Amino acid sequence: MESRNLDALAQAVLGRLFVPIEVSGRHVHLTEAQAQVLFGHKLTAERPLSQPGQFLARERVTVVGPRGTFENVAVLGPERGEAQVEISLTDGRKLGIRPPVRLSGKVEATPGITLAGPMGKVELRAGVMAARRHIHLSPQEGERFRVADKQVVRLQTFTDRPVIFEDVVVRIHPDFRAAVHLDTDEANACGLQKGCFGRILP
Repeated sequence: MESRNLDALAQAVLGRLFVPIEVSGRHVHLTEAQAQVLFGHKLTAERPLSQPGQFLARERVTVVGPRGTFENVAVLGPERGEAQVEISLTDGRKLGIRPPVRLSGKVEATPGITLAGPMGKVELRAGVMAARRHIHLSPQEGERFRVADKQVVRLQTFTDRPVIFEDVVVRIHPDFRAAVHLDTDEANACGLQKGCFGRILP
């Protein structure tokens, strides 16, 4: 019992001082119509993600670029109003495109790409990006860390190769829960492992 109480206290302290860091690997967001073309049905949930209401779908797609292809790429649900393909800058080199660094949803003037599924193909005119590193927080968590929505902060990582990331955007919404999202290039650069935390710096 005492051990459980100490663990609970440790987690409470961590939650007040630090934010868990997650790696966001290459993945795709689809509209319902696109899911129907690619799979013949809506997305089906395989497991929930850290952000409430978000899930990893059972379905996978092939991402086809001008010079390369990625197979078995994760699809995240639920369906959105506009498609989006999030990759790293290194992924872009293999595909033969230069994805701009953008916040999710900012698809204007981004490259397009081809998505292939078991039932068909979808040609995207835009939507490929390297996601700008960001922190998800609920309004209560934002108050606790004394940051505001869209504020740009620095993030100190407590990882195998500690770094301080600049230009990290805070995103606050009632549906969010505390989590830093880095892409695979950034995660590899700091030696990220499961269970690592970061500290928000001004």
